[in-house]
Amino acid sequence: MFQLEKTDLPLVEINIWEDPRAAESVRKITGGSETVPTVVVADFAMVNPSASQVLQAVNDHAPHLLPAESS
Repeated sequence: MFQLEKTDLPLVEINIWEDPRAAESVRKITGGSETVPTVVVADFAMVNPSASQVLQAVNDHAPHLLPAESS
C-alpha cells in the first residue's frame, strides 16, 4: 500500500470487491462510496490518506504498532 510498504508497520490489505463486509465498512466510513484506500488505525479511519498521515495516526492511536528504533 503506497509508501507504507517501505515501513515496518504491520499492514493488512483487504479487497473490498471480494469481501462484502469490508465493502460495507468502507461505505459507512466514506458516506456511501467505495473509496480506496480507506485506512483504519485502531478506531480512527482515513480516506485516501498520505503515508505521513497514516504514520501520524499510528503514532496517535496505536503507538504499539510503531517499529522499535534501533540503538
